[in-house]
Amino acid sequence: MGFSIKLAPGVRIRASSRGVRTSIGPRAARVHFGAGRTSVSTGVGPFGYSTTVGGGRRSGGGRRGATSAQAAYQRQLATQQRQLAQAEKEATAQRLADAFLRILGLHRVDFPPAQRPVAPEPAAPNRAEVYAHFEKHALAGIGILKRAERAAAKQRAAASADAEVHRRWQELKAQQAQWQRALDHYWELLCRNDPGAVLQSLAQAFEDNEAASAAVGVDGAEVSLVLLVPPASHVIPEQMPSRTAAGNVSLKKLAQAARADFYKQFVSGQVLVTLREAFAVAPGLGSARVVVLRNDGRDVYGRPAMPCIGAFGITREALRGIRWNDADAVDILNAAAREKLVNQQGRSKELGPVDLSTEPEIVSLIKVVDLEDLASER
Repeated sequence: MGFSIKLAPGVRIRASSRGVRTSIGPRAARVHFGAGRTSVSTGVGPFGYSTTVGGGRRSGGGRRGATSAQAAYQRQLATQQRQLAQAEKEATAQRLADAFLRILGLHRVDFPPAQRPVAPEPAAPNRAEVYAHFEKHALAGIGILKRAERAAAKQRAAASADAEVHRRWQELKAQQAQWQRALDHYWELLCRNDPGAVLQSLAQAFEDNEAASAAVGVDGAEVSLVLLVPPASHVIPEQMPSRTAAGNVSLKKLAQAARADFYKQFVSGQVLVTLREAFAVAPGLGSARVVVLRNDGRDVYGRPAMPCIGAFGITREALRGIRWNDADAVDILNAAAREKLVNQQGRSKELGPVDLSTEPEIVSLIKVVDLEDLASER
């Protein structure tokens, strides 16, 4: 509420709850001061305009605009950071999933059976090159205008080139035949399970294996193999990827029992893939013994610490008909192994060192292996 008093033409005083305000001048150019900021207003007909002049309080609109823009930027930055973190989490989950799938599929690697080697056909001699050599010597000293002599010389060069090509070809075929005889002899030794041939072939086959492997002896149709595997901490991820009910990626720590199960799958897979390769490379083998060592680094004396964590005996026949793509490695090894020696410890049933006090054959087998050399392969 308030009131207004006209003191004189063009002079009016208004009083309100905010104070007293005076207006001076005609409507076309009126000045207002008191009870707030000084302002000027103008009006002609139905239109009017008013603005503040001098010394008044600055508007806070600019500050509020800047603050709003900064808040929007912060929100955008936070969103991008969340998206980046989610993408990194998705990538980590995919790597973990791939690692677990690889472990579960180790035993499914197939190896084509070895075939009798055949010496390759030699490349035929280059007749044009041979003829050019003989032609050059045949035409030496014969002028270019002596056409008849040059023609006769070229005929002689052609005959000599044909003879030389035939000689070289016979020589190459003789070398091929000699090479084939050597290959046939080696193949015969391999099929008869000659220890030298079998051990040499397996050593070459095992060179690129993930887990270091060594064939250390052949007795009749049985081969003895030593397999060196890394500890669980080196091959089994600590987290397992999953998704929440909302579909978001979740990385949970792998329980000790689950970790032990995956490690058993890993070891069993390495045993089976080594056996499959050995039987494929050496067609005469009928069975194999596999001793599994775990590479725990070195003991306090600096010696290789490689406890035995398993020993298995298995025949070639036992692996026939296996549904490799359907069964897991542990189930296959349990079903196919005629002999099995493992030590599962504690509630999680981790693979622990096997007591070899009553296994002198395994002890003797391990002593044959150069552990330093086996460990250096990986």
